[in-house]
Amino acid sequence: MNDRRDFIKKTALTTMGLGIAGSAAAVNIRTNKGKRIGMVGLDTGHSEAFTKSLNDPLAGEKFLGYKVVAAYPKGTENILEWKNRIPEITKKVESYGVEIVSSMDDLLKKVDVVLITCIDGNQHLEQALPAFEAGLPVFIDKPFAGSLSDAYAIADAAKKYKVPLFSSSSLRYINGAEEIANGKIGPVIGAEAYSPAHLEAHHPDLFWYAVHGVETLFTIMGTGCLRVQRTFTEDTDLVVGVWEDDRIGTFRGIRKGQGGYGVTVFGEKGISVLNEYSGYEPLLHKVCEFYESGKAPIPIEETLEIFAFMQAAEESKERGGISVDLESVIEKASGA
Repeated sequence: MNDRRDFIKKTALTTMGLGIAGSAAAVNIRTNKGKRIGMVGLDTGHSEAFTKSLNDPLAGEKFLGYKVVAAYPKGTENILEWKNRIPEITKKVESYGVEIVSSMDDLLKKVDVVLITCIDGNQHLEQALPAFEAGLPVFIDKPFAGSLSDAYAIADAAKKYKVPLFSSSSLRYINGAEEIANGKIGPVIGAEAYSPAHLEAHHPDLFWYAVHGVETLFTIMGTGCLRVQRTFTEDTDLVVGVWEDDRIGTFRGIRKGQGGYGVTVFGEKGISVLNEYSGYEPLLHKVCEFYESGKAPIPIEETLEIFAFMQAAEESKERGGISVDLESVIEKASGA
């Protein structure tokens, strides 16, 4: 078991050298640093919601002065429900004083940092590469990627160009999570997270929407998941992960009945239920702090493990619900 733990921990750090890329000393931020955000992919309600908050004239220094100044609308080609909404969302984003541009090249000339909101994770590698090449810090909204191999390729490219990279669901900042991290109920010995888990044909099942609940689970449990087993029905997913020291964390994906987001946390000194969601602003605070410092608050290694967890769950479903080691899916995706 120790060998498997070491493999999971070291794959991102030694195979790809990602630990170096996350440090402020190693990053290659373009020298004319400013506060101008460029948004990519106007095919989701997040584009409008993020812009509305960041560009609010009453926000003052809430977001450290960062504003969305330009946006490149091109987003998904395959998810027609959202592709067809690009013109509508573009008009809403433009109404907040944002210049709409016709190419990534035009965008990168006008901004200092990049925020990729495109709803289609399969587009994110292509969208991130020009920003990395330009030396601009990049935040990628969920889903980080449409495949585990793309997730590794994005992280590897950020390392290659020495550019800061950050991705997170807003559910990471659910009310009460910080207090749990600070020891409110003692060391965490297990957790049961839940969220909606709608499916989308162009993404592995959990990547599309369940990623929010899985990220909540990792927020509480931390990294170190060794293996995953998934039970799937049309209405529900139940994914059981076994962590180091035999801790167990579960994710329940909801496709029927009342939806919602939350997690029950089991600690050595008590049990807590977290189910109060604060919206997007806590995440946007972290994004702007990331732009300012050049250091991601969540290591990219954790994001990669979250996606390895979901890919292992996909393989468990495909193989009749057997237990799948994260080591096996990481090895295939990273070429380790």
